[in-house]
Amino acid sequence: MSDGRVAVGQAAVDQLLEVLDLDPTGEMTFRGMSPPVGPQRVYGGQVAGQALVAAGRTVDPERFVHSLHGYFVRPGDPAEPIEYQVENIRDGRSFSVRRSVALQHGKPIFFMSASFQRAEEGLDHQVTAPLDVPLPQDVPTMSDRLARYPERLGIWGQIPRPIDVRYVGEPGWVRPGDRPADPHQRVWMRIDGKLPDDPLLHACALTYASDLTLLDSVLSAHGEVWGPGGLVGASLDHALWFHRPFRADEWFLYDCLSPSASGARGLATGRMFTIDGQQIASAVQEGLLRRVGA
Repeated sequence: MSDGRVAVGQAAVDQLLEVLDLDPTGEMTFRGMSPPVGPQRVYGGQVAGQALVAAGRTVDPERFVHSLHGYFVRPGDPAEPIEYQVENIRDGRSFSVRRSVALQHGKPIFFMSASFQRAEEGLDHQVTAPLDVPLPQDVPTMSDRLARYPERLGIWGQIPRPIDVRYVGEPGWVRPGDRPADPHQRVWMRIDGKLPDDPLLHACALTYASDLTLLDSVLSAHGEVWGPGGLVGASLDHALWFHRPFRADEWFLYDCLSPSASGARGLATGRMFTIDGQQIASAVQEGLLRRVGA
């Protein structure tokens, strides 16, 4: 489905699947591409998701990724291919560990360590999901929100939208002064189409989505916004833990909170819950944040 300007729904999801489908160039090396239309630098969730694809393809499929830790070290050029080199750190009886490095022009732009575990039984508990959050069908759609800010249609009218994102509060791209301070940045998300049943692919799609709104919780705590009259930012690192089985093409609540900001850096934490309250993942990210003029 398309609105005439940009791919949405399953058409956009199919494009995302193409982005995540790396070309093997060797036993432990892969090549990835960026979408033909996108931001001036590679989106962090894309390179993290692709790095996880590369790592996961070298692991026994019976072992599921349970954590990843990555660092963004250089901005990526979306016009150039990204080379992924995977190192086998360890294959034990229960766990496998991989290091995945993304390179452009022979230099790292991102590197990640990811750990995979065979299925086991053990203790089971979780925090309670937020109880005061409206359901996704009761929250404005992205199109509803964009209608109030036609100046934002430029970039959103060009890039594919494979993720249905519904902000519970005000997003960070509104005009300065339009956003009340809120300690939480809560967003309903789902891949806006059908994904294959491969658990690794769902983990990579969730990784892709996890970078979209997490850092915005730092700005939300101050009622700040992105862009002119607000701040610009860049992800410095990103960590994600997967707790329970899930489907990234079903609704999950991304409940984000910033415990600290100082030294032009902000720390953000996020918890992901299914619509029936199961905690499926946790995320932590630190980002560089600098004020810009009006």
